[in-house]
Amino acid sequence: MSLTVSGSVSRFLGDSPLRVLVKLVVLSFLVGFAMHAFGWMPQDVWYALRNAVLDVWRMGFDAIERFFGYFIIGAMIVVPIFIIMRLFSFRR
Repeated sequence: MSLTVSGSVSRFLGDSPLRVLVKLVVLSFLVGFAMHAFGWMPQDVWYALRNAVLDVWRMGFDAIERFFGYFIIGAMIVVPIFIIMRLFSFRR
């Protein structure tokens, strides 16, 4: 029973629990060191993300509209080329 629980935990984590713990400790230290070097605090990151969402909201979703515009323009080129390529490969 414990083998299947341990196996499922390892499968969920992607590695053994001890290795995942060591990786998280090392990564947390490196990120903390980098944030300290730049003078950032966790709440600064949170406020930056919050402000980014609010800026998109305040722009009236212009950024999203531009994204979909770029998407449509690109799709007008990519989709026909894809269809032509599929037709040529279908003939073989």
